[in-house]
Amino acid sequence: MTFLRLELHNHTTESDASITCGELLDYMAENAVDAFALTDHNTISGHAKMETLLKNHPAPVQCIYGMEYTTYYGHILCLNLPEYVPWDSIDPGNPELIFRQIRKTGALAGIAHPFSFGYPFATGCRFEMHMTDYSAADFIEIFNNPEPLYAVNLPALTLWEKLVLEGIHIAATSGMDLHNRAPFEGQYATFIQKQDTPISQALTEAVRSGQTWVSKGPLLTARSIPQEQSILFEIQDGKKTGCPVDSGKKYLMTLRMPGGSLTTAISPDSPLCISRSSLAVFAQGPEPCPVIPKLYEENQELESLLCVSPVLYLPLAGR
Repeated sequence: MTFLRLELHNHTTESDASITCGELLDYMAENAVDAFALTDHNTISGHAKMETLLKNHPAPVQCIYGMEYTTYYGHILCLNLPEYVPWDSIDPGNPELIFRQIRKTGALAGIAHPFSFGYPFATGCRFEMHMTDYSAADFIEIFNNPEPLYAVNLPALTLWEKLVLEGIHIAATSGMDLHNRAPFEGQYATFIQKQDTPISQALTEAVRSGQTWVSKGPLLTARSIPQEQSILFEIQDGKKTGCPVDSGKKYLMTLRMPGGSLTTAISPDSPLCISRSSLAVFAQGPEPCPVIPKLYEENQELESLLCVSPVLYLPLAGR
């Protein structure tokens, strides 16, 4: 598999950042990013400027045009947004309305940093809208890199996993929430498989099919082997600076399901085959059974989490 590294949450001087559109473009190219999202707060004024920059000065990086709705009740991240959608009538008691309105334009709509600190520190950053139908959202930002790991990102990851295990199909993403030239090393990025299609189409297909990896670099992939009734797992190198795959390190893989988790060692030197029958004991709730693969280094502490892989949906009932 060949992957694209995406940075899906970035700001410029069009809203509240200290870097211009041109400086953001240069910084992404310098760091070998394949594609980045332009998601200024409540404005798409940077779209035309970035389009002009890319037309006049082609760069080895693609832009995903979006916006971050910044409300008093939470932030909504939009990707592939073709037009500005007014949100002055947003209803925190029925946020599904604005999500569906955004999606009608063909855009992706997700929840940014849902557990960010709110009042009195940063009014509106925490997602406090009363969401009753999470299927109205395309994704949840499970890691917002500048936010505290345990206080903010762990609850976001936990919420996403809870929804998935309950049968909600919703993708996971990450973001730098870039406002300046913050370093990328050691931070989570979003990866998708490379396709022979425009980046906007590839991203939409990946998010809506749940095929996104959130990783610091190493990618845990899975492939079904029908004739053997098993799943083949492999560690691949996402080629991200600061966290290369190393055969000398100890890696652990966890497969979380509604009825429990399976944990096993895995090596980048050899694929690991897991039989479906060994997973059936943990198969409860929705069918096909959702399975969340994660990759760790050394132990299962949050600091050691390297990769959250696309959810597998396996027909395990009766096995």
